[in-house]
Amino acid sequence: MPTLRDTLSRTTLSPADVDWLHRLVGDWQMVADLSFADLTLWIPVALDDEQDRHLSPWLLAAHARPTTGPNFYHDDVIGSPPTPDREKWLIDVLQSGRPVTPEEMGYVREQYVPVVRRGRTIAVLIRHTDLQNMRQQGGLEVNYLQISQQLFSMIAEGGFPIDAAATGVGRGTPRVGDGVVRLTADGLIDYASPNAVSALRRLGHTDQVNGADLSEIVTTRLPQGTMIDETVPLVLTGRAPWGTEIETGTINLTLRAVPLTRGGQRIGALLLLRDVSEIRRRERELLSKEATIREIHHRVKNNLQTVAALLRLQSRRLDDPRAKEALAEAGRRLSTVALVHDTLSQGFSEQVDFDEVATRILRATVEVASTRTVVATELRGSFGKLLAEDATHLAMVLAELVHNAVEHGFEEHRDGQAVPEEVPAPRVVVEAVRGRVGRQDVVDVAVCDNGQGLPPGAEGPDRSGLGMQIVEALITDLRGRIAWETREPHGTVVRFTVRLRSSSGG
Repeated sequence: MPTLRDTLSRTTLSPADVDWLHRLVGDWQMVADLSFADLTLWIPVALDDEQDRHLSPWLLAAHARPTTGPNFYHDDVIGSPPTPDREKWLIDVLQSGRPVTPEEMGYVREQYVPVVRRGRTIAVLIRHTDLQNMRQQGGLEVNYLQISQQLFSMIAEGGFPIDAAATGVGRGTPRVGDGVVRLTADGLIDYASPNAVSALRRLGHTDQVNGADLSEIVTTRLPQGTMIDETVPLVLTGRAPWGTEIETGTINLTLRAVPLTRGGQRIGALLLLRDVSEIRRRERELLSKEATIREIHHRVKNNLQTVAALLRLQSRRLDDPRAKEALAEAGRRLSTVALVHDTLSQGFSEQVDFDEVATRILRATVEVASTRTVVATELRGSFGKLLAEDATHLAMVLAELVHNAVEHGFEEHRDGQAVPEEVPAPRVVVEAVRGRVGRQDVVDVAVCDNGQGLPPGAEGPDRSGLGMQIVEALITDLRGRIAWETREPHGTVVRFTVRLRSSSGG
């Protein structure tokens, strides 16, 4: 099924005309809801005389169904060509620039509306009404249909979509079903739907709604000392196509104004309004929870760093070199986990930008290694964002492997002896590639050093040490695999692949 962009690419319309149609389709759900009818947008397309001479020069480019009533089209119709009779009416409306309502065919009524921009008809909109399944006519239905006809007239005059950048109201943007108010040119309420009346009642207005001044209703109920945004009066009087939000002690109300015009002159306005108090309450709760979670991560990080510092202090009081080294290793591992919690404490997500963590691990691990030589580090590629548990596991693995590369790959430099010129400067490079295997996110990682390499005939390091046991246990928990190989002409490469939890982000 072609998209609107695909169809418009086959026309000779200017970029400004194309943008106009995109804006119309972006805002026409409101028109469909007010008219209780399906809307279709028909575009004249360019045809190749030889190859496409048997095709219609018209194509159905977009379709909207109402949320306020039964649908006319139940199947996807985008991309369909018109029938001969429909093509005749499309051509007539395109050439005349006037709306047309052909005689009803059975229980079907169609209204053809020219889509006009700057005096030129660039497309045709059709309103499809199923007369057999129409809603019973009442006050709401009559007023909605009157407002929709005003909007259709504005489309035919080139006055809709509104030729201005509307300011948004974020989450909770009102729709037709939330509440409709029609204002006169003076800003008085001419009609309010039941949902709109209910919202104004919750705002505190108990008097008659029709004939009341909406701006006065709202502004007199704002808390004393409230700073009013400059958009509020223009929205409340319907003078600008903007949106705003009002907050009182009892309600959060979002409003969106659509000025109604005739012949370029404003004759009133349509306002959509919605009570978003519950949405805002949940947002405040969510922000509170996120702040609490960040504070927890911050405290965990502080506690881990405190324990690591205590271990370092304790190690200085010991005489046994092996005991001192064991405590130092434990402190280093705690500091690695603290890095992950430090990153989590700075954001709102339970996901970690692991590239930042990996860079800090490389720098910190090299700084605390016992070799006296300076080892350069580099991160290539990207890990992406990982869930906290994945990030903790991967941070531990990476820290152990980098520490092992520095400690053992360059141990000949420990005594500070001169290094022959042909030996390259010590360097550790971590390469990461994020990808997918089926539906599973995976990360392929290589830790490369240019040190002395593995002992002759060895397939890997001594696995009896605690560090390697930690690495293999965490790799197993991540459903991964790991392998060592000698790098030519100098060094070692450790390659491992891990599977990430499905909710990890890219």
